[in-house]
Amino acid sequence: MLQVEHLSCGYGGPPIIQDVSFQVKKGEKFCILGPNGCGKTTLLRALACLLPSKGAIELMGSSLHSISAKQRAQKLALMSQFSPATFDYTVYEAVMLGRYAHQARSLLKGESKSDHAIVEESLRLTGTWDLREHLVTRLSGGQLQRVFLARTFAQEPQVILLDEPTNHLDLHYQVELIESLKTWAAIGERCVVGVFHDMNLALSFADTILLLNHGKIQSCSNINDFDLSLLDQLYHMDVRGHMVASLQRWL
Repeated sequence: MLQVEHLSCGYGGPPIIQDVSFQVKKGEKFCILGPNGCGKTTLLRALACLLPSKGAIELMGSSLHSISAKQRAQKLALMSQFSPATFDYTVYEAVMLGRYAHQARSLLKGESKSDHAIVEESLRLTGTWDLREHLVTRLSGGQLQRVFLARTFAQEPQVILLDEPTNHLDLHYQVELIESLKTWAAIGERCVVGVFHDMNLALSFADTILLLNHGKIQSCSNINDFDLSLLDQLYHMDVRGHMVASLQRWL
């Protein structure tokens, strides 16, 4: 579905992402791991066409750079790390904002029956339907992040880009959010590209793991073929040993 060829980008100086190429298939959950400062968020922002870049980014064979921002929003959504709500929207109103890219706005037209149906479906998928009349400013961090995910689903993209979506969430909400994404990705022509710090979460979620280091791809492989020892090289520590030792307390 998503094809990236020889992508390079940065913030005006030397490129942070350097000659990166990969592809993401239909239904695939594609996870990016790497140390702080390696360029993970920069790569996501480039995929969302929020940064100028060199190279090609194609979705279903069409260049994302050749279409308008509104057209891109109909195909691709970026869900960033947790951010506080600052406006007194209800949960329902906040999720309805995800429909904006699909609406032909005029002074005489409001939301359609289809818009309302999609918003309800998105709220139910994320377990937030019962919160629909609550103000977003009164929600807990975990509830708010699920509402942001519902808004992302309501956008009806083909690709969801995730930038550490489980940051600041407790374990219960992390698992719920990941399960919602698995359900979403399994339907139709969709895929998920996510940046994670939590390696256990990424390994349980991903179909494919890309390791990024200093803006370059160190490894990209199917989860079943992934060599865990590469994490030791990437993080300069015995990652497996640390994980196994920490889990001994549960035995």
